[in-house]
Amino acid sequence: EVKLAESGGGLVQPGGSLRLSCAASGFTISVYDMSWVRQAPGKGLEWVSSIKYYGTSTTYVDSVKGRFMISRDNAKNTLYLQMNSLKPEDTAAYYCAKGWGSTVDYTSKGRGTQVTVSS
Repeated sequence: EVKLAESGGGLVQPGGSLRLSCAASGFTISVYDMSWVRQAPGKGLEWVSSIKYYGTSTTYVDSVKGRFMISRDNAKNTLYLQMNSLKPEDTAAYYCAKGWGSTVDYTSKGRGTQVTVSS
């Protein structure tokens, strides 16, 4: 079964940090560009960041540039998102998915992990 499983979310104060993980099973991520997307309460899915399959090229939505960092460990079949200087507007369910930027396959996303930024 092809599956993506996100973890690492939680409640954090503004300015805090979290590291999200996305463990893949049933396929190897090493041949796929991968992305993080998010969905804030009452809003649609928003693309956040992507990383090329070879790992050295990344891209971010403007609102998280300089604060978030996407990475991958192909040997562990895992994708990561390091989130620093978190803001209340980062509150959302975060999902990983196959694909890059506008070509993300939203049908591949996992069940998500909730990030809540609040004092």
